[in-house]
Amino acid sequence: MVIRLLLADDENMFRDALAMLLGLQDDFEVVAQAASGAEALAMGRAHQVDVAVLDLQMPGIDGIAVAEQLLASNPELGCLIVTSHGRPGYLKKALQCGVRGFVPKTSSATVLAEAIRTVHGGSRYVDPELAADAIAAGANPLSPREADVLELAGAGAPVEEIAARAHLSPGTVRNYLSAAVAKTGAANRHEAVHLARAQGWI
Repeated sequence: MVIRLLLADDENMFRDALAMLLGLQDDFEVVAQAASGAEALAMGRAHQVDVAVLDLQMPGIDGIAVAEQLLASNPELGCLIVTSHGRPGYLKKALQCGVRGFVPKTSSATVLAEAIRTVHGGSRYVDPELAADAIAAGANPLSPREADVLELAGAGAPVEEIAARAHLSPGTVRNYLSAAVAKTGAANRHEAVHLARAQGWI
């Protein structure tokens, strides 16, 4: 039985190398490739795919959002995230969305092939080191609204602009920001943004 694969990664050289390596496996066939999140969605819907191998960070729509949308229309699809950003928050978010595999880009082709087969079989494959980091990091302390506001603050926007973009009052934005600063144990909102990004919470 051949496992039909979609490969999505904006780094063309990495994606081409991956396609070549996986193509050497007798039970794999790369049926579609994509260089962006939007392209991955289009390819996932246009082709009969068994497993989608998605880069975490792609232009436009990230790998987790792509997986979420593909799974909404095809719950049987096996989704596997490949990343150079193995932050605990990303792993937890991916698993909550129904992603069954999460491996770093430093993994060998043999490990990735094993992960693809595991995911295709309906089981989970998570890199042991990433899993241990996620357990050690604990849960994301930020509420969805606090995370949104902190992410907007990370772009350097003033409170009034954040308020307009988030459809909140400036006072509410300040409350969310001070709560986020307190929950992350940061000295100020800039440090809170940095800490939250390092954990993959935003």
